[in-house]
Amino acid sequence: MKCFPFNYGEKKDDPKNFLSVSGRSNMSTTYVDGEMKRSGSESNSQDVSDNSTDSFRRNAFPSMSQRPSNLRVFSVSELKSATKNFSRSVMLGEGGFGCVYKGLIKKSGDDPSTKIEVAVKQLGKRGIQGHREWVTEVNVLGIVEHPNLVKLVGYCAEDDERGIQRLLVYEYMPKTSVEHHLSPRSESPLPWIMRLKIAQDAARGLTYLHEQMDFQIIFRDFKSSNILLDDEWNAKLSDFGLARLGPCDGLTHVSTAVVGTMGYAAPEYVQTGRLTSKSDVWSYGVFLYELITGRRPIDRNRPKGEQVLLEWIRPYLSDGRKFQIILDPRLERKHLFKSAHRLAMVATRCLVRNPKNRPNMSEVLEMLNQIMDSYVVNANPHNILESSHHDTEINNKKRLMMDTKPADCTNWFRMWRPKVIRAC
Repeated sequence: MKCFPFNYGEKKDDPKNFLSVSGRSNMSTTYVDGEMKRSGSESNSQDVSDNSTDSFRRNAFPSMSQRPSNLRVFSVSELKSATKNFSRSVMLGEGGFGCVYKGLIKKSGDDPSTKIEVAVKQLGKRGIQGHREWVTEVNVLGIVEHPNLVKLVGYCAEDDERGIQRLLVYEYMPKTSVEHHLSPRSESPLPWIMRLKIAQDAARGLTYLHEQMDFQIIFRDFKSSNILLDDEWNAKLSDFGLARLGPCDGLTHVSTAVVGTMGYAAPEYVQTGRLTSKSDVWSYGVFLYELITGRRPIDRNRPKGEQVLLEWIRPYLSDGRKFQIILDPRLERKHLFKSAHRLAMVATRCLVRNPKNRPNMSEVLEMLNQIMDSYVVNANPHNILESSHHDTEINNKKRLMMDTKPADCTNWFRMWRPKVIRAC
């Protein structure tokens, strides 16, 4: 499922909103500034609220790009060597940004002779928009660090015979994306306990971005293909090219161009361009139903009545007997039903039509912790973990949980109505 802009001809992202990379060696700040100036005409179509909001935000975070960063600066020759000259034999994937290659680089620090595996993302020729996303990734992942965010090792911005080369170097995530493991093509579908663990990890990552720093970051493109798994099956959020700073104190939202992925974008954001952290909460709710059903949010290969996930599941939510119909048929059903139904209730709360009534991600995480604890106690976790295809350890800690009364699933009809969205 590809990411694309929804274009209504009303708003454009102000290129000045994207923080320039400064204070780092081997970076052409002149190039960055020049690119931003050349794209300045894009801001002419913004409305007044957008301009005033972004001006306030720039004043509120004047030193964000000067925060300490441990990013390494690579040369093009280093990354060519690491990836066998960007050989297709080491290509991991290809997306809207460009191609991603597996590589080996020398480890920095005390033992530079040791090599580590990395993923090298090479920017395709997408012009200014691609450059903005590259700059955003460097700025966001260069200053934030969390176990459930993919680590950015370094970057490259260098001229060669082909022009400016912009690359990002990440930690290598050998278990690929959650989307891959939920796909019918996957030979080893994720067991239920692992799906709960992934839901927890993703919620921790979003909670950190939304609530645990002195500024807020809105992911804006949360989806299963942007959740990667390391060698111990820990889930980490990746691809921050569309991320935005959240609104400052006293402001309710950030006005932006409407971008994202069909099937995940919150309806109020698609309709108005007003972005809040609750837009991510909606996307997270869609993801929970992906975990429950094993289906993509939009799948044109399915029968007409089953192509839109949220529409297909709606008739089965209010009846416990019918609810089993939407469960992923590849899942082992023993001890599963109660846990899956409770997870669906959390998803439903995330998908309330009015964004103000959706929970914060910290509240979602508390509910998920309670679901996991209950499932582990009731399902003999020792046998489950032995029979699954991973070695992840689950920390079963007692927590004081909030009362999570299930939402009324019969109100789903009023919570979400899909609209036809034209993408340019």
